[in-house]
Amino acid sequence: MISDRQKGNSTFLRASSGNVMIFGNLGNLGQGGNSSYHNHAMQRDENTSANGRNKDRKVENESKGSKEQPGSPCRTLSTRVDPEQLKIMGNEDYKNGRFEEALALYDAAIAIDPNKASYRSNKSAALTALGRLLEAVFECRQAIQIEPRYHRAHLLLGNLSMRLGETDKALYHYKQAGPEADPDEIAKVKKIQFHLNKCTVARRLGDWKNLIKETNYAISSGADSAPLIFALQAEALLKLRRHLYAEAIMSKGPNFDVDGCTKFFGPIANANLLVIQARVHLAAGRFEDALVAIERACKLDSNNNGVKKVMRKARAAASARSNGNELFKASKFSEACVAYGEGLEHDPYNSVLLCNRAACRSKLGQFENAVKDCTAALNLRPSYNKARLRRADCNAKLKRWEASIQDYEILLKKTPEDEELSRALLEAKEHLIKKRGE
Repeated sequence: MISDRQKGNSTFLRASSGNVMIFGNLGNLGQGGNSSYHNHAMQRDENTSANGRNKDRKVENESKGSKEQPGSPCRTLSTRVDPEQLKIMGNEDYKNGRFEEALALYDAAIAIDPNKASYRSNKSAALTALGRLLEAVFECRQAIQIEPRYHRAHLLLGNLSMRLGETDKALYHYKQAGPEADPDEIAKVKKIQFHLNKCTVARRLGDWKNLIKETNYAISSGADSAPLIFALQAEALLKLRRHLYAEAIMSKGPNFDVDGCTKFFGPIANANLLVIQARVHLAAGRFEDALVAIERACKLDSNNNGVKKVMRKARAAASARSNGNELFKASKFSEACVAYGEGLEHDPYNSVLLCNRAACRSKLGQFENAVKDCTAALNLRPSYNKARLRRADCNAKLKRWEASIQDYEILLKKTPEDEELSRALLEAKEHLIKKRGE
């Protein structure tokens, strides 16, 4: 039987451009499911190699009386000794959107004849349709290694390189694809290249708003699967202290294996990508995730001063949060407040540390300072419900009923079933009515 060798949802994508000096390289991580490029390529005659040979083959039904389902083990077993037949059956599954079944059949054909370029390129198309772009690139490279002038493999690799932000490589492979290359796709690559060059200038000047604009243009122009471009945009958003948006941008890229990315990007580029991930994790209060990411970055590029700086910040913030939490649980609120403050000296815009210090200040009756900390946390993360609730409670203690009511109402829109919140809102409204009646 043929086993499906798909590796879960691990999608590894990459991009870098020789024209853009960002982190040493500029690139991006891919998102799955976009099969517009590969569908076009798969419609070509998969039996045609670059030397012009074209052999039409018909699918033979080796068990005419059976009613086997497409992609079924019986169907595969009956033809496992004929790799060309397996390829044709895989093409049928691919064209009908059964990409996993097609992948299994291409794998079976490769197992029988690993030196056939068309099997590799077809497998690459199936992997791309499943969102596994990094693996698709490697299969295309294998096909080209087997048959250097195989136009279709160069075409697929050009499409992948464009999506991954590797503009120079995309143009090279489109050139090698000869008449297979689409002039419109070449124009798209050059447009991406133009915006990436502008990204380089904007980052060098610290023009973060323009950098966000140019990265958006690059992504929308076709580099929709370039993790380093997404990371670059997240960095700009962090610089502007728009932490929630930075997290949202990074989440658009798929999860990718560190070892696979290191193989694809190289250790230096991947280390810089991990640094941005660590900074986003830290801003979101995911201290453990931040430490894991930055420690991996340090292993890849131990001499990078930027990596060392983020390492110190992450360790200090994580330690402060841990110490502060232990002291808070022991009702040592003054000491906990100091501990959180020490973390904020290293990471002054950490919303979690700000909110935690606000909790200590509230316990100590320092409601005004607690409100300030909560407001600072909410400026960084507007959807931070814990900080909003804490600010509402502190404003209620200060008898600022209007401000308290405003926060309670925002929270109730998100959790209308919260009875305790409803009671707090009602009580604040009653106090406000009473105040106005005096």
